[in-house]
Amino acid sequence: MRIIGIDYGDSRVGVAVTDIMGWTAQEVGTIKNKGAKKLMDELKKIIEEYNPETIVIGLPKNMDGTEGFRVDATHKFADKLRGIYDGNIEYVDERLTTMGAARFLNTTNTRGEKRKNVIDTVSACLILESYLAKQKNNG
Repeated sequence: MRIIGIDYGDSRVGVAVTDIMGWTAQEVGTIKNKGAKKLMDELKKIIEEYNPETIVIGLPKNMDGTEGFRVDATHKFADKLRGIYDGNIEYVDERLTTMGAARFLNTTNTRGEKRKNVIDTVSACLILESYLAKQKNNG
């Protein structure tokens, strides 16, 4: 039972996947967003490799819980994703994941270009871990 977590962004898309048992989130990597076709081609390879039963996408709500233009962009991304993936797609509130990822990278003293390259992947892991925790609490 694999689940993929995605932190979608205009410039970069972070991707994480559960271990084979579906218990923990592991980094897959960050994809540079160079247009919808190239992005979907890269995601299709990842989907084919891991064959997930669910894809979880972080939903970037505003801090007051309202939905803005970033949420609309994320829904449009999910619509494109449905063109290459016919499984279950769910959303997780990601309001604090980027801050959590930044805190984590601060504790590991990750700076500069390396930080830029991994923050989206760390965010994807946090999105996926949030989903897993919710499933565990509800199950």
